[in-house]
Amino acid sequence: MTLQLHTFPALSDNYGFLLHDPASGETACVDTPDGAECLTQAEARGWRITQVWNTHWHADHTQGNAAVKAATGCTIVAPAAEAAKIHGVDRAVEPGDTVMLGGWHAEVFAAGGHTLGHIAYHLPAAGIAFVGDCLFALGCGRMFEGTPDQFWASLQRIAALPPQTIICGAHEYSAANARFALHADPNNAALQTYADEITGKRDRGEPTIPFPLDRELATNPFLRAGDPAMQARWGGGDPVTTFAALRAAKDHY
Repeated sequence: MTLQLHTFPALSDNYGFLLHDPASGETACVDTPDGAECLTQAEARGWRITQVWNTHWHADHTQGNAAVKAATGCTIVAPAAEAAKIHGVDRAVEPGDTVMLGGWHAEVFAAGGHTLGHIAYHLPAAGIAFVGDCLFALGCGRMFEGTPDQFWASLQRIAALPPQTIICGAHEYSAANARFALHADPNNAALQTYADEITGKRDRGEPTIPFPLDRELATNPFLRAGDPAMQARWGGGDPVTTFAALRAAKDHY
């Protein structure tokens, strides 16, 4: 039996994720933007949340921990480097650790840059990765705490996953990201097609999350900072300086 993934909107532009294993009956809630909504979404499917997997400490990813734990007695998993800032952590994990959901294993890897201790969860057998605020459709998170070197290394870890991996980024920023991406990489035909599809989806009120990695590799300017054409356009002599220039430009776009 395969895993079941349910994506739902929360707060103003967050997404929550429920990952359910029918064989064991276990359900992981990846981040808790709104505890009541996480519980409502699980109950509507007849699922009981047994675990919470936090990606980083920001409140819009952890503020529902207490409510979910009080209602379900779930185990809360969170990045060790940020556990002191997160409510109710039962297991603090480091990059290289494994988290289990029934018989399925999720590999924890470093995804710092947005915050220093940000982590991601990759389930190789299911072809799914939960990347929090590290990578979005046609964008990436703001660099609040990390450095360009750290953030670029995190994006490279995501880029190295199998191309068909389904990426679960945690915000609906795709329309705004598409506008900047077209500014950053205006001659990319695949990007223009993707941006049009995003516009159509948002006009219809449809989500753009999750998304396949291979499309981002061809269109996301932040993942393309190693491309010579992007480096020439953005004045970077290497991927890190190009990424830094792109991130700074997006901050003020």
